[in-house]
Amino acid sequence: MIVHHVVTGPADAPPLVLSNSLGADLRMWDPQAEALAERFRLVRYDTRGHGGSPVPDGPYSIDHVGQDALALLDHLEIERAHWVGLSLGGMTGMWLAINAPERLDRLVLLCTSAQLGPAETWRERAETVRAQGTEAVADAGVGRWLTERFRAENPGTATWLRDMIAAAPDSGYAACCAVIEHMDLTPGLAGISAPTLVIAGAQDPATPPEHGERIAAAVDGARLEVLDPAAHLANVEQPEAVTRLILEHLEA
Repeated sequence: MIVHHVVTGPADAPPLVLSNSLGADLRMWDPQAEALAERFRLVRYDTRGHGGSPVPDGPYSIDHVGQDALALLDHLEIERAHWVGLSLGGMTGMWLAINAPERLDRLVLLCTSAQLGPAETWRERAETVRAQGTEAVADAGVGRWLTERFRAENPGTATWLRDMIAAAPDSGYAACCAVIEHMDLTPGLAGISAPTLVIAGAQDPATPPEHGERIAAAVDGARLEVLDPAAHLANVEQPEAVTRLILEHLEA
């Protein structure tokens, strides 16, 4: 299975993959895409069950989304790539760094976690989406993604992201909840060799900064940056800062 993807930037530039959050699609990276495509062969894709990607029967596991990423790299004939992932996309990046280290160059993990419980939260959310659709979780999702002040000052952006969640396929979203429900990447963090930057949002209610702190403490040489103000979609709330941090890390 090849997930839906968009490739921009010079064909001979270093490859860079951007991986999305649960409930989002590749458009969530619009604030970074133009600047990053000037210097990289930029690959944005929709995680299985999201956007234009296939929606196979669930539940899914972290192995499934990780293998999808490897299949995409193979399809594009990319031997090694930089990886930038937010939330579920960061979890996918950690899986790759642990299970296929030869395919990764540098790693940027935004607003993510190596283990994100309690499991009941994800089971209940999946049940809600299966029964009522992603529309039922869209308002709460934007409440986690953006701080209250940013939502008030940028209503158009808040509406755009709310509609993005509501447009996610119900069964795909619910099946991806199982990825997070059962995932525990903590045993493999110490083995990650890719140079790693961890970015957290000071006001992120989904993956508070302590999740980033634990990752940075476990990965040898990793660096942590906490952006304030920022909730879960730090790349949207602090676009210039996130773009700058990505470029500094990847071009170090």
